Amino acid sequence: MNTSSFIQKVWNFCHTLRDDGVGYGDYLEQLTYLLFLKMADEYAQEPYNRDTRIPARYNWASLRSRTGEPLEAHYLATLHALGQQPGMLGAIFFKAQNKIQNPAKLSRLVQMIDEHSWVGMDADTKGDLYEGLLQKNAEDTKSGAGQYFTPRPLIQAMVECVRPEPGKTIADPACGTGGFFLGAHQWLTRPGATLNKAQKAFLRDQAFHGHEIVPGTRRLCLMNLFLHNIGELDGEPAVERSDALIAEPQRKADYVLANPPVGKKSSMTITNEEGEEDRDALTYERQDFWETTSNKQLNFLQHIVSMLKVDGKAAVVLPDNVLFEGGAGERIRRKLLENCNVHTILRLPTGIFYAQGVKANVVFFDNAPKDGRVHTDGVWFYDLRTNKHFTLKTRPLRFEDLQDFITCYHPENRHQRIATERFRYYRYDELIARDKASLDIFWLKDEGLDNLDDLPAPEVLQQEIIEHLEAALAAFRDVAAGLPGQGAATR
Repeated sequence: MNTSSFIQKVWNFCHTLRDDGVGYGDYLEQLTYLLFLKMADEYAQEPYNRDTRIPARYNWASLRSRTGEPLEAHYLATLHALGQQPGMLGAIFFKAQNKIQNPAKLSRLVQMIDEHSWVGMDADTKGDLYEGLLQKNAEDTKSGAGQYFTPRPLIQAMVECVRPEPGKTIADPACGTGGFFLGAHQWLTRPGATLNKAQKAFLRDQAFHGHEIVPGTRRLCLMNLFLHNIGELDGEPAVERSDALIAEPQRKADYVLANPPVGKKSSMTITNEEGEEDRDALTYERQDFWETTSNKQLNFLQHIVSMLKVDGKAAVVLPDNVLFEGGAGERIRRKLLENCNVHTILRLPTGIFYAQGVKANVVFFDNAPKDGRVHTDGVWFYDLRTNKHFTLKTRPLRFEDLQDFITCYHPENRHQRIATERFRYYRYDELIARDKASLDIFWLKDEGLDNLDDLPAPEVLQQEIIEHLEAALAAFRDVAAGLPGQGAATR
């Protein structure tokens, strides 16, 4: 059986399990456990002969030799035992559960995976298979997995603008299923790129570091990276299972690429005032933050600044409210413009995220030395929102839609940019003089109502209306969550 036929077989089996109520997410988890064990078994054989640290009684052969109820019982014991192990092994199997209740179908899945050599399969092929399943899971609105999946064309564009270099570290404080790491890896291993032996080893074992607070999502992320040749099965996981906002970063990064969780409120308030944590057990003390706020995006923005080395570069997806919100939002914006070189903001269209009702932007900035000077000379804005219409199903965002932005960004030399209809420059003194130092800037006219013949298709308009209403409802919920006596929404 060739590789493409086998991939189709894996997909078809997913549909078979869905008839039993096993969704994409559950199927992905079971596939992750079994794939990891199968690949570990292959690495333990010739010519690799590696110590995979998997106890013999719980290895792949122990599953392959059983069927029916004995297989189901042993599979449960295997998941529990491996979840107690250290390193990558324990991270993959942390609190693992069997979601395939039909022993015959579990046996068939084991047989199907056993039929093929996974270590010998091309990394792009097995990675694309897993990425495809992750995207299908993100499209399932009931699962809520969409909030952990950033559109891959957007990631590719962000990476091509930032252009990470070999031998440098890349971090993501809320890495979801690992899309930004894979985008950076793809850039660093693109056709024509040359890496020496040391650079390849660094890329596999040391380049990436992330946090993901949701155990199941972290598991999918680690497996996604592993299938793309990032990390080792007997090594330490590149992604920590923790809340990145709890404490100051222990290591600085050369690049941060991120799309922090959607939603404004957090169950925690981050404070830079000593003693605050004693009065409220749900308050973090962060002396490195500029402002105290319960707004997650503002806290992630402050945290990302803290994560960067001097002259480190960041590209971060942030919702509109970060650009215009008053109070702590205004003070953080002013500090950001002063302490970092904020040079580019991409205004994103609606309809491109799996989390509905999101209006967002990509903010590009470089960290700078703390020398008391203002480091932002001015900001270039690219408007990809006005008169642009996208939906997830009928008109999804493609990489081609971002090509003009990349051209305008001019990653080869940002100082040679040229203004266009959609790309405009605002000086620092203009921005700081705006009400609340707002960076929520538009200049193009919405032509939708001027020329009815050019209106988008009815289904596109319908989806845009739904997204605007959902965005409004989300804003109302955030306000309600912040009222006295109301609980704040958690991630």
